[in-house]
Amino acid sequence: MDTPSRADSSLLQGFPPVATRDARVLVLGSMPGVASLQAERYYAHPRNAFWPIMGELVGADPALPYARRLARLKSAGIALWDVLDRCEREGSLDSAIIDATAQANDFAAFFRQHAKLRTVLFNGAKAEAAYRRSGPPLEAFGLLAFRLPSTSPANASVAFAKKLAAWREALQAAGVVKSD
Repeated sequence: MDTPSRADSSLLQGFPPVATRDARVLVLGSMPGVASLQAERYYAHPRNAFWPIMGELVGADPALPYARRLARLKSAGIALWDVLDRCEREGSLDSAIIDATAQANDFAAFFRQHAKLRTVLFNGAKAEAAYRRSGPPLEAFGLLAFRLPSTSPANASVAFAKKLAAWREALQAAGVVKSD
């Protein structure tokens, strides 16, 4: 299978990771949506539940300036990235990603540089599927992985309270959020 070159300008470009060396949890989305790419910020769509959930769990409230939200994630031991570095996609839906054009980020290097990571949380099924197709085996790095309900507004069939409960449970199990 031919892989598009890195110079192919028709491919969407993702963001660099948000992480400190001592991060214990890595949250992985698939690829930033249109609103995020335009704003150059993770989870920028106003109806995405990621920041409201992180506001509840680690104080990264959507009302805070973006840099302060990222700082709250980092201080909680949470890193943020996407599985895909580049891909072709019309619109924002994960289902519109053309898998043949998908180019994954360099996770082996990331995991080596972030040796305290213990858990990977996939923000939805597409993120997990894309990682399983193109990323190194998580077991080789001693990492646990959990797929959580997508925070995307496209996942409107899952209520916010159910998403919040699942994310709370996963972050508690990972040791970055205290139990109630």
